[in-house]
Amino acid sequence: MHSAPLQAKVAVVTGAARRIGKNIALALAQAGAAVAITWRDSEADANQTIADLRNLGVDAEAFRAELRDPDQIRRAVTAAAARFGRLDILVNNAGRYETAALETISVEQWDAMFETNTRAPFLAAQAAYPHLKASHGRIVNIGSLGGLHPWPTHAHYCTSKAALHMLTRTMSRAWAPEISVNCVAPGMIVQGEVDPEFEHFARRTPMKQNGTADDVAQAVLFFAAGPHFITGQILSVDGGLGL
Repeated sequence: MHSAPLQAKVAVVTGAARRIGKNIALALAQAGAAVAITWRDSEADANQTIADLRNLGVDAEAFRAELRDPDQIRRAVTAAAARFGRLDILVNNAGRYETAALETISVEQWDAMFETNTRAPFLAAQAAYPHLKASHGRIVNIGSLGGLHPWPTHAHYCTSKAALHMLTRTMSRAWAPEISVNCVAPGMIVQGEVDPEFEHFARRTPMKQNGTADDVAQAVLFFAAGPHFITGQILSVDGGLGL
């Protein structure tokens, strides 16, 4: 593959001030893309991420957006497209995660999970649609192993991610052939020092280790820079944990 397969491309990555989103943004920048990120509360982290992206020699900008607010989502995507003059890649990374017993989940908890994990990617994709259609672009959603397997103490999370997986497939059919739409579904992903609480996941995983943020980022890069012909796919990045 060309050393800069995304040269002259523009990507938007939601929730990319830190953690997995930052790794995704950096991977896209290393492949040559200019990158816009959204952030909500982590302004200092967002500024550092923009500095790190620019240090890679690409243009980068951060846009504040509360992704539970439809208007802020649309404004951020529209502003990014205007700032860079085009849009080629949308990565719906921002997500909400919460542990709760099924019988205790409130309506407010349920709605907050779906507003962030399912509705926000839908609205961001809608806002990006005309720009991606013009550029024959890509959408990559970040799903979850929990969207493929039921976790008893994460019912609202699992259901929201399962809905995102179906949204991926629906969009891939609705917006073909101009836009390819795929999904990366991470399993147990750790960063930095591993909490002993998560060591049992590594033992249960066929690859005998938990995943890293870079594993997820490289999977996103595959969909962003690989064959446009690939669409509607859910790629598990879980070391075989879901088998």
